[in-house]
Amino acid sequence: MSTATPILIWGAGAIGGSIGAALIRRGAADILFVDQAADHVAAINESGLRITGPLAEYTVAARAVTPDAVTGEFDQIFLCVKAHHTAAAMEAVVPHLTRCGHVVSMQNGLNERVIAARIGKARTIGSFVNFGADYLEPGVILHGGRGAVVVGELDGERTPRIEKLHRLLLGFEPNAVLSDNIWGYLWSKLIYGALLFGTAVTPDSIADVLASPRYRPVLTRLALEVGAVAAAENIRLEPFDGFDPAAFRPGAPAEAITRSFDDMVAHNRKSAKSHSGIWRDLAVRHRPTEVDAQLGPVAEVGAQHGVPTPITSRLIGLIHDIEAGRRAMALSLLDELETAPV
Repeated sequence: MSTATPILIWGAGAIGGSIGAALIRRGAADILFVDQAADHVAAINESGLRITGPLAEYTVAARAVTPDAVTGEFDQIFLCVKAHHTAAAMEAVVPHLTRCGHVVSMQNGLNERVIAARIGKARTIGSFVNFGADYLEPGVILHGGRGAVVVGELDGERTPRIEKLHRLLLGFEPNAVLSDNIWGYLWSKLIYGALLFGTAVTPDSIADVLASPRYRPVLTRLALEVGAVAAAENIRLEPFDGFDPAAFRPGAPAEAITRSFDDMVAHNRKSAKSHSGIWRDLAVRHRPTEVDAQLGPVAEVGAQHGVPTPITSRLIGLIHDIEAGRRAMALSLLDELETAPV
């Protein structure tokens, strides 16, 4: 075990579990996991954290506690909870953050805004993750495929702490990127994430839905809405894992859109993770998704700029219907998105 200052990983699920286990395996960091699932915590402490999937099969000895059992303060905390749990998690995290410590948001969405509102921008680090992973059962995480890992200071500065964090994450993803434009990655992921929410209202795989000629037009409209909001925010979008966000900027040519969809299909065909974590929340774990925390800000920021987001708003409603059991997953739900006003 490394003698480095311990890192607190708050959330030992798909993202936190995958990253933390890899760092422990390489002796790169002393990790303490925190997770609200008592059975997951017990399994980690008793049998270790097992990583399975096509990339590697291994188990690491690890320490884990539930939030109520955390003691002490930490200079570096990785926040790896679902986006809609960010605000509540931060209230539990803050007492364990040193005065000069920082929180790294390893989540989907624009959670850096929520974190910075609580502890300040100077103590908040942004990150973007796109690797395929899922929580399978207590003590077991599927690492289904490699993907982009990017970190950056919110103001784009190159600081000693961000360089150190980048070097650390190279132990998990050899191609991890240190960026001066983390917001560009986060907004690009919102475009891609909106498409994943679209696929999640169906029982079909990500690749199959994105490959369908029948539904590409409405999915294109969805992605273009998010791209228009990003443009209104003056965001310089960043490509990742074959995804070209420029294809969904206002005025993008049709051939660029087609090429981007084809690239997304090819990328997802190679992953052992055929369905999104959103789909898994709806179909397997039967729990609320991150839709309000991820797509809600798109509609909110769009309204501030006078950019309409009718399909995004309709999709949020469909996800809520599935969460509440009012609707069942079906391809036909995508037909309803088409009825949103142009």
